[in-house]
Amino acid sequence: MNLESRTDATPTLRVIPRDQHIISRKNISKSALRVLYRLNEAGYAAYLVGGAVRDLLLGLRPKDFDVATNATPDEVKKLFRNCRLIGRRFRLAHVVFGPEIIEVATFRGTGEEGGEGDRHIIDGRIVRDNIWGTIEEDALRRDFRVNAMYYDISDFSVRDYVGGMRDLEDRMLRLIGDPDTRYHEDPVRMLRAARLAAKLGMHIDAAAIEPFETLGPLLADAAPARLFDESLKMFLSGHGLKSFRVLEQCGLLKFLFPATARALKRGDEALRALVEHGLANTDARIAEGKSVTPAFLFAVLLWGEVRDVAHQLIGRGVEGNEAWSRAAAQVVGEQCQRVAIPRRFTFTMEEIWSLQPRFEQVQRKRVFRLMAHPRFRAAFDFLLLRGDESPAMRELGQWWAHAQQLPPDVLAAALPAGGGSDHVVAAPVAARPPRARRRRRRPADKSGSA
Repeated sequence: MNLESRTDATPTLRVIPRDQHIISRKNISKSALRVLYRLNEAGYAAYLVGGAVRDLLLGLRPKDFDVATNATPDEVKKLFRNCRLIGRRFRLAHVVFGPEIIEVATFRGTGEEGGEGDRHIIDGRIVRDNIWGTIEEDALRRDFRVNAMYYDISDFSVRDYVGGMRDLEDRMLRLIGDPDTRYHEDPVRMLRAARLAAKLGMHIDAAAIEPFETLGPLLADAAPARLFDESLKMFLSGHGLKSFRVLEQCGLLKFLFPATARALKRGDEALRALVEHGLANTDARIAEGKSVTPAFLFAVLLWGEVRDVAHQLIGRGVEGNEAWSRAAAQVVGEQCQRVAIPRRFTFTMEEIWSLQPRFEQVQRKRVFRLMAHPRFRAAFDFLLLRGDESPAMRELGQWWAHAQQLPPDVLAAALPAGGGSDHVVAAPVAARPPRARRRRRRPADKSGSA
């Protein structure tokens, strides 16, 4: 990771005319254009702002389009019947066009606490910020310089107040203002730096990355629900593997997923392969337009700690199923204090983990019972990821893959009945279930007799 540090003074306004940038209105949401034009026609300043401008300048397709204006939320609401006002921490207007929402924010000011407006700061964290200001002040209130450029609908120029265009050219993420102050205001900015670096293929400026080790513990004060949303943005947006590697390189993984960081620190290369393959597979599915579930992703990230705790409990004499259940509850409970994973996902995670030992039980009834389990497919995909743990585990995955291709009667004939015993039979991982033999027809009697 490039740790070059440049904290130049805020540059003066740079206006980039239409013929010197690549943003075209045909690449902007029609709904966003309607909002921009209506605000402009009503006499207000209106700009496309933030990540949408950044992505358009990079030739990417933005996921969301945000608008900044000097109109207050109440004034925006008067212009749009399809508008609703949301938020207490940051008062915003949402203009709704079917499934698409255009977020409209009033320029934020930089006035001190206690001045005119509504701003509350606790221990350096901004818990409410509804002081209106100018576009220049609004630019200084944003997090990274690449996110502080404004596309002006009145003349189609880009207005750059803090050097964001140069940072795009340098492929460098630089914070606006003092990093310690900005991270105290909102610790999640550290995670956003890692996510943007992974998504955009950019480097994080040394001045921005230096406080991570000392200020990373501030993430424990962030709302767990917000950290869950940020985790989804990092790992389920098509660049999960890169995000994971950046988090680990810059030392933030241990503050977001402490159990994952502990397990990887023990030097288990098979576990690292499982995590990276799981993230790479998720990225590939997203690229192909296939569905993904957070449950499988979190099961991958937390597997190492769950497995190790379960084995420790079994070593102390705890029965197998009870050991896995207690290990899952312990690790999930710890993780949910940091990242609020909803119960509908943790339940699936626990089932994926608890089914893993059952793949080694190959009595006839157990095999068919496992195949009928509603989480069998997810658990089987997880088993395949574990192939780097050992040659036997890889062969076990191959055995189950082949078993699923066989007709039920052929598979049943190849498996031991097992009786009613709970004894675990070692899986015949070195050999595939035998194929059914085809009977040869007896040659007809040449004499013509039947």
